[in-house]
Amino acid sequence: MKEFSNDISLMKNSRGVWDLDISKGCVHGMQHNDKGCYGECYAARYAKVYGYDFSKTVLRKFKDIDHVANIRRQLYNIDMPFFRIGVTGDPSDDWGHCLKIIRLVSGIKPIVIITKHWEQLTNTQINELSLYDVCVNTSISALDRTDLLINRLAQYNRLKKFCKSVLRIISCDFNTNNLRGLFYNETQNLLFDNDNILDNVLRVSLNNELVRMNIINVKSKRFLTKDSYFSKTNNSTYTGVCDKCPDMCGINI
Repeated sequence: MKEFSNDISLMKNSRGVWDLDISKGCVHGMQHNDKGCYGECYAARYAKVYGYDFSKTVLRKFKDIDHVANIRRQLYNIDMPFFRIGVTGDPSDDWGHCLKIIRLVSGIKPIVIITKHWEQLTNTQINELSLYDVCVNTSISALDRTDLLINRLAQYNRLKKFCKSVLRIISCDFNTNNLRGLFYNETQNLLFDNDNILDNVLRVSLNNELVRMNIINVKSKRFLTKDSYFSKTNNSTYTGVCDKCPDMCGINI
């Protein structure tokens, strides 16, 4: 399989949000499921389609000072009020590298960092992170293993003193007539009791184990240009293009 390039680049995804990924691939997320987290990682799926090895984390870097200047010019001109880090790779794989990149691109627009906190920030790294205009989205789900769920909640709360900290809940419409579905639903209700939360629906395929075992309920919904299957617990949760989203990945909270 091919390996990702280690040259950093700014990309606009199909929903219209800009991502500056400091890594590609996710060694942690692929350890227990070759389809990624919850068996539905879209980044892992697209990597497989194009022949890339998503089970390895490739750190992406600037080639030289001209490369930095070019990316900074692009960031000034993007048509969104923020950009994201942590879409096709998790910055927690190497927080030191993440901070190196942020130092070079800060001061232009708010930076949304999306992470599952596979590795924890040190106190020194958090202190540096507090110097920048960042909004950390801690990605979490009732489907997470208990130890991971507890750690993610702890990191979300830990960061509140230093920067904007948002709990990015990947929610599902759990079938409460199923014992596992009932357990997950009660856990999910506790997650929604937190403040500064975002609700992200889970897009699934019908052959996902959660669907086949009747743990989650799904429905078909138009997503961008095609129909997709969603497990959506809140009917009001936004699923459209990003430039019309009221949440803006938490920077509006």
